[in-house]
Amino acid sequence: MLSIFLCIISGVLAGYLLRNRRFVKYVGTLLSVVIMLLLFFLGVSVGINQQVVNNFAAIGMDALILTIGGTVGSLLCAKLIYQLFFKKTRE
Repeated sequence: MLSIFLCIISGVLAGYLLRNRRFVKYVGTLLSVVIMLLLFFLGVSVGINQQVVNNFAAIGMDALILTIGGTVGSLLCAKLIYQLFFKKTRE
């Protein structure tokens, strides 16, 4: 955990010190490429794991239920917040 915290702090410090440099505008593109590589290797590690591959149907159903529940819950909370704080009342 400490190593993660130190990486974040050092990144913030480097970003602050290098904010006026020309190459900083390419950081977003580089970050996207690195994230895609991480996702690719995550997929490779999942594909190698035979237990995960054998249970794709059950894992997929759990993921679908969580996705639907999260979406419905978010919509209901957004509607409630809108009703409480943003909807104009009729007078």
